[in-house]
Amino acid sequence: MGTAGRGALRLPGLHGYAAEFSPYWPGRVACAAAQYYGIVGCGTLAVLEQNEAGIVLLRSFDWNDGLFDVTWSENNEHVLITSSGDGSLQIWDTAKTRGPLQVYKEHTQEAYSVDWSQTRGEQLVVSGSWDQTAKLWDPAVGKSLRTFKGHEGVVYSTIWSPHIPGCFASASGKQ
Repeated sequence: MGTAGRGALRLPGLHGYAAEFSPYWPGRVACAAAQYYGIVGCGTLAVLEQNEAGIVLLRSFDWNDGLFDVTWSENNEHVLITSSGDGSLQIWDTAKTRGPLQVYKEHTQEAYSVDWSQTRGEQLVVSGSWDQTAKLWDPAVGKSLRTFKGHEGVVYSTIWSPHIPGCFASASGKQ
């Protein structure tokens, strides 16, 4: 699927949107990618690892729309979540060959951002969307716990505070 270069791995036909290092394995990174700049086409979650041979593709998963963001679980070294152009979030298990494990579809437009809480005492996810909302999720519940409104434009980024449990920030652009 890809060709390795020095310190790079090319995935033909895909454009990378987000990369995140694993909190468990040094040198392992997940990449969310989309075809045709995310305007149309499918997406791919690629899990890469750097070793003595260079950067290798460990596993990849395809989705029916572009993938824009990715984040690792803080409780399970194999689990991560992506956000996509169809407004859904997908939970993947990299120890399995197929996926996703779960799909959450509540955003009405592209889900552009996703982040997993870094507080291991709580397993919360926050997502941001072109529908001008941020949503709070508990993966154990299977649906959003709360929708945050108030942005006047696309929510491009959501991120949890690494210092304050239960606190996240979001950023948007006015159209």
